[in-house]
Amino acid sequence: MTSLMKTTFGEYIRLLRNENALTLTQLAAKLNLDTANLSKIENGKRDFDEKRLSKLAKIFNLNTIELRNEYITDQIGKHIYETNCTKQLLQVAEEKAEYRRTLNKSIQTP
Repeated sequence: MTSLMKTTFGEYIRLLRNENALTLTQLAAKLNLDTANLSKIENGKRDFDEKRLSKLAKIFNLNTIELRNEYITDQIGKHIYETNCTKQLLQVAEEKAEYRRTLNKSIQTP
């Protein structure tokens, strides 16, 4: 699975659904969602519940880790857009993430 950089996660779900010839109602039933909620997810009006990623991966025979990465990058991108983050702010956030990784490694290393 390659990253669909210019696609929202909801659009990606719609693409998968259409490629697999599933109706909105059929996929919603497989995900234990009502059709209206799945429609809102596909149209970007509601977020997909991360807890359903493994079920989505099974339905479409996708790698769960890659699908989760696609989901998370979409969530991060959405947050960046909604908060109007600058590149400088993103750089600081990246540095803080690296610092947290370093802290985690030092805690795990005896």
